[in-house]
Amino acid sequence: MTATSDNFFNAYAIFLGASLAQMGWVTGLPQLFGAIAQLLSVWLASHFSRKHFIVACAVLQALVVLAMGAVAAFEPEHAVWIFIALAVFYHGFINLIQPHWRAWMGSIVPERRRGAFFAARTRLTMMASLSVFFGGGLILTQTDGIKMAWLGFSLLFAIAAIGRVVSAWLLWQMHDPVARIPKVKGVFVQTLVNFGRAWRDKTFRHYSLFVAGMQCMVAISAPFFAVYMLEDLQFTYFEFVMASVASVVTQFVTLRFWGRFSDCYGNRLVMIITSSLIPSLPVLWLFSDNYGYILVVQAFSGLAWSGFTLSTANYLYDIRPFRSDFATYAALQASLSAGLVFIGAIAGGAIASYAADFLQWTGWGTWLSSPIFVVFLVSGLLRGLVVLWFVPRSVEPKVRPRPQLLKIVFRIRGFNAISGMSLDWLTVVKRRKKK
Repeated sequence: MTATSDNFFNAYAIFLGASLAQMGWVTGLPQLFGAIAQLLSVWLASHFSRKHFIVACAVLQALVVLAMGAVAAFEPEHAVWIFIALAVFYHGFINLIQPHWRAWMGSIVPERRRGAFFAARTRLTMMASLSVFFGGGLILTQTDGIKMAWLGFSLLFAIAAIGRVVSAWLLWQMHDPVARIPKVKGVFVQTLVNFGRAWRDKTFRHYSLFVAGMQCMVAISAPFFAVYMLEDLQFTYFEFVMASVASVVTQFVTLRFWGRFSDCYGNRLVMIITSSLIPSLPVLWLFSDNYGYILVVQAFSGLAWSGFTLSTANYLYDIRPFRSDFATYAALQASLSAGLVFIGAIAGGAIASYAADFLQWTGWGTWLSSPIFVVFLVSGLLRGLVVLWFVPRSVEPKVRPRPQLLKIVFRIRGFNAISGMSLDWLTVVKRRKKK
């Protein structure tokens, strides 16, 4: 499903005729509602059987994806806004399911088998996702060649809906040892109290503002790379897919390197190195429109984002107070990031809308060939300011006893518009041999 739907969301919005301002809404609004849904998930699921709740959300998500395909086929009035509303529901259902799916898998996969299970599962899902992603690019390229791109998108979303229905059926066949999640009174009040306690931690507050601020500044430009490739450079859909895959594959390959590097030199150093690279990423797009050059830039982007994603996750684990609720800190950081991503994406849409007038007024159009370059420059500059603010405030935390990064188990959930690839990951500890 993910390989044939959300991977093409930006491309689909462009096909529907989304304005530059609307592209900001395509990125920001679903992220915001997704975070809200994840916070509501525990309370909602406590009213139902966990398996029934997950399966129902999966079926509803399949209907949402099918409706996206119908929008391409029938081209209703205000198609872009209808798609944005459907994308909100799509991400909402994903985030309603996600916490309970993780808990469910944790309860049925024996601890001693989790490493092997998730490693094998991830190899399978990665091969399937990339294969279908390539196939989707070919379908769209072929249908666009005969002026029937609507048919290509309808087919992709139909395939995605079928995949999700099959997924729901398979989930229904699974055994759930926990029939119902017990209701917890005052869960919202307690959550807010926990958030307040976490926010009073100065180190955590600086870290959260840094990560959320970086995501906000990245969101300014994130929706417009697809616009630049598909509209300005006239890439085919397959070329667009290949450019995305260059970043994804590089992230997957280099995560292990960054894991070993952080084990040797600390997560703070990895954060500083990779966050110093991130401001340059949108600026590099200004120097050439050569396809090979763009593939190299995307690969370099994957190198930077893999280290940033891994080090910020490990850093959060290390800076939280010992024996505190890690989920509270993670949820607060994710919610703050989602809120600022929404603000950044909307701001990016506004900047892009007025960029052409700005270039005409300043006369900079002679060396900035596309108004989108203004967005890239603003995003790069603001990313740099976030880094300059955080570096003197960052601290090297005392590393608590935690699993050594012997093996990283990946689950690719999709290719995020903000940072390229969206991953679930965990560390697996190698069992000690008895002497």
